[in-house]
Amino acid sequence: MGRRILTIVYQMLISSSGLSKVKNSVQEKILFGNEPSYELVAILTVYFVQGILGLARLAVSFFLKDELLLSPVQVSAILGIVSLPWIVKPLFGFMSDGLPIFGYRRCPYLVLSGILGAISWVSLATVVHKPITATLAIMLSSLSVAVSDVIVDSLVVERAKAESQTEAGSLQSLCWGASALGGIITAYFSGILLEHFTTRTIFWVTASFPLLVSGVAWLIAETPIYEVSKDNFLSIKNQLKQLYQAITQKAIWLPAAFVFIWQATPTADSAFFFFTTNELHFQPEFLGRVRLVASVASLLGIWIFQRFLKTIPFRVIFAWSTLMSAVLGMTMLLLVTHTNRIIGIDDYWFSLGDSLILTVMGQIAYMPVLVLAVRLCPSGIEATLFALLMSIFNLAGLVSYELGAGLMHILRISDNNFDLLWLLVIITNISTLLPLPFLKWLPPANKEAIPVKIML
Repeated sequence: MGRRILTIVYQMLISSSGLSKVKNSVQEKILFGNEPSYELVAILTVYFVQGILGLARLAVSFFLKDELLLSPVQVSAILGIVSLPWIVKPLFGFMSDGLPIFGYRRCPYLVLSGILGAISWVSLATVVHKPITATLAIMLSSLSVAVSDVIVDSLVVERAKAESQTEAGSLQSLCWGASALGGIITAYFSGILLEHFTTRTIFWVTASFPLLVSGVAWLIAETPIYEVSKDNFLSIKNQLKQLYQAITQKAIWLPAAFVFIWQATPTADSAFFFFTTNELHFQPEFLGRVRLVASVASLLGIWIFQRFLKTIPFRVIFAWSTLMSAVLGMTMLLLVTHTNRIIGIDDYWFSLGDSLILTVMGQIAYMPVLVLAVRLCPSGIEATLFALLMSIFNLAGLVSYELGAGLMHILRISDNNFDLLWLLVIITNISTLLPLPFLKWLPPANKEAIPVKIML
């Protein structure tokens, strides 16, 4: 009897040890060393939903082009305008900190963001018939994602600040990996569904995804605050003072200015979408394949950065990724001038290969932005300053789309005139080299933190 009991205990120990090994393996290989928790599940779910919302990305583009009959210039302008909620992200952070709902600062805002997102997609599926209402509905969806992003960003920054140099960027890589995974799952379906269903049907389906954010909101661990005291407002006032002190120091505003210049160069994305659909006659199903390749490439770029590049100085990564992206971006000239056909490369295969390479390079270049933003944040105002830095990045994105729209207007590029698209490609790619003279604005090395003096 005693031997039997010992045998059972031994088997339980083996089983426990096995489970421990599995847990450690998952934590090390899949979670990049991050401790699993309910809160981590909630954070990753929010990022996953951001990726899975890509199901409607092609539907939105075709909706604006074919149902609202907008031009490339108008589409580019709208895509810039709807990013406005991402520019005022710090405001959402202050609202969350200073205006708790039912005593909670995080959970209710995530719940509301999910509901807003669902409403926006239902609106696109039902009552939107004009450009102005389409812009408002898409902006509401953008607002939904921006609010949820602010909440989880604050949690990510708090965790990431505790990472060592060898772990730098591991949580950001995991979060963006979750987003890329969501993008992979829906990328191909975003195109093939358009072959069989209307854009409004896809909007109906997409409306269910933001509700996942509302569902996981209560996994966030936080202590309720049942009344907002004067101390709360004094804390916010002090936080604003600290924020001002931080952003007026060269150690912060110079890197932020570099990132703005790097991101604000004009884009030809809208013109290229019209070219591939109206000139090359790519069908939604194939464009879904392109998005699938891009999503896989994004995940590959994250892995390459996490595995090989996370300890390399920011200046080196930005310099080489910018140069390589500019050179490789010029390959689009082969497609817009149909030279690829002359040298025997099919339009479809060329587009897939081009998307793969450029997306990998783009993701490798983007990951240091996240790591740099965390390193710039001094203790005490991590979440607010991180939100402000990412708002600067998003403002640059708006400028990029609007500059692109201006260039399209000057070059008279329309839904059926692509005569000067080759020139737009050259201008946009050369402009990506503009940040290189300002590389010295970046920190010389990836330090644990950027030295910033904050007076309390």
